[in-house]
Amino acid sequence: MREHLGFLKTSSAVVKIAAWVFLFFGAVGGTGIFLGLVPEEPRWKGLVVVAVFFFVFCFFYIIAKIADLLTKIINEIKKE
Repeated sequence: MREHLGFLKTSSAVVKIAAWVFLFFGAVGGTGIFLGLVPEEPRWKGLVVVAVFFFVFCFFYIIAKIADLLTKIINEIKKE
């Protein structure tokens, strides 16, 4: 298990970055739609876009936190 720690730490960081990128683009896109910058889309779709991207952000962030927790558990097992 110890040999997988580098992969878990790296993948956790990559997934956290991806989560923040999804949240940023979702917020920008959803706000643009909500403010009427996209002429053929109804404004309520902006709120839907923000909600969906927020859900994706939470999902990815939880996955990254689980990977962090796994690294801590592996380190604690190693100490014993």
